[in-house]
Amino acid sequence: MGDFNYKAMKKTISIIVMAGAMIFLAGAQEIGNEELAQIRESFPRTQDNIARMNAISANYDLKQLAVDRGRQGKTDHFFKYKVKVSGITDQKQSGRCWMFTSMNVLRPAVMEKFNIKEFDFSHSYCYFWDMFEKSNLFLENVISTAERDIILDRNTAWIFQNPVNDGGVWNSFLNIAEKYGVVPDSVMPETAHSERTSMLTSILNEYLRKEGYALREMISEGASEKKTRKYKLHAMEGVYRILALCLGEPPVEFTWRYETPDGEIKSLTSTPSDFYRSIVPEGYGSEDYIMVMHDPTRPYYRIYEIANYRNTYEGINWKYLNLPLDEIKGSAIASIKADEALYASCDISRYYKNDEGIADLGIYDFESLMGIDFEIHDKAARIMTRQSGSAHAMTLIAVDTDEEGRPVKWQFENSWGPSAGHNGYYTFTDEWFDEYMFRMVIRKDYLSDKAVEALSGESDMLPAWDYMF
Repeated sequence: MGDFNYKAMKKTISIIVMAGAMIFLAGAQEIGNEELAQIRESFPRTQDNIARMNAISANYDLKQLAVDRGRQGKTDHFFKYKVKVSGITDQKQSGRCWMFTSMNVLRPAVMEKFNIKEFDFSHSYCYFWDMFEKSNLFLENVISTAERDIILDRNTAWIFQNPVNDGGVWNSFLNIAEKYGVVPDSVMPETAHSERTSMLTSILNEYLRKEGYALREMISEGASEKKTRKYKLHAMEGVYRILALCLGEPPVEFTWRYETPDGEIKSLTSTPSDFYRSIVPEGYGSEDYIMVMHDPTRPYYRIYEIANYRNTYEGINWKYLNLPLDEIKGSAIASIKADEALYASCDISRYYKNDEGIADLGIYDFESLMGIDFEIHDKAARIMTRQSGSAHAMTLIAVDTDEEGRPVKWQFENSWGPSAGHNGYYTFTDEWFDEYMFRMVIRKDYLSDKAVEALSGESDMLPAWDYMF
């Protein structure tokens, strides 16, 4: 970006905005009788407004009223280029989309390797170690910030606000899989608490806050390093106990039996780590793959890293290369044509019709329904105002192009079961991609030379509470 000083520019803008806000604050306006009368008059009891009020007030699901019937049937589910995939997974009532998506990318290779028609990983196994390691990271963060004010220091307050949760990104899966490996789903099946994680998370957070506060008290009273570490290890024993009771104990070694298409029964005895190393593609990991992001609020061709956003103490943070849309699309098309699915993340809450599996900017016309324009039409503004942000990971598997090779629509493999969307898949228009697609994990071979060169730069460190996250 040459001599562009992004931080200095943001500081200058902040000063100008604050100064302007102080001027307007001096003339703050309350809502009095005169103002209220004007507001009431803006909503006259016309036949149009009465009809809208009657319809809208009697229907909770405004999406059904806002469907633009003229857009239905305009988008099909056929694609020129599609990665070979098989089967739809279901994360149930959990926030493990990042885990399911990371594993869904790897599933086709496993099915090909073992010559089987169906396969899934044990998400319960990875979930156990994810929560276990997040708990350890929380306690380590407590120790490192023990001398800071628990209320006034923003980082310390952030740590205690949400000790652990079941969310994550691609690097979270990588950290766990490379340390603990993976296992087939039959080796450690789902439980009530892996399929519905809210109660386990709540209990674990309550326990961790208690132990974290105890560690702060010990350190403030002058406890030695040895005593502090001994207590932390004891606290981790409690974490293990909670997880084992809710999820079962993860295996150290396992025997997996499976059936080939011709009916032959085979078995494999392995450790989780050896199994992981045997099924991942050559070069799979942070050396050959990178998460790319489309964040128009920040300069492109720069690397950003979210401080302390990982699940293992020694693991890698969430890191991404910010790129313009045309770069991301070109790389995604190249990957799909090479039969490589991509971990991707988007804001699926916006303009998607679940029963049809279609995401389209024009599928709902809320402006005509409500008679008011309330949508922020600029992606950067939506990000900064928290109106939109990446919230759900899915596997990008297909793209359809026009005669000039330009993308027209794309398709996700979701992890909400086969009854959601179009048999478990979601088709979205290229215009929707522009506005609500945020990030994906791509093999570096598919990036442009300019993007690869940018990877050699230093990371700009961002806090976990940054507006993008």
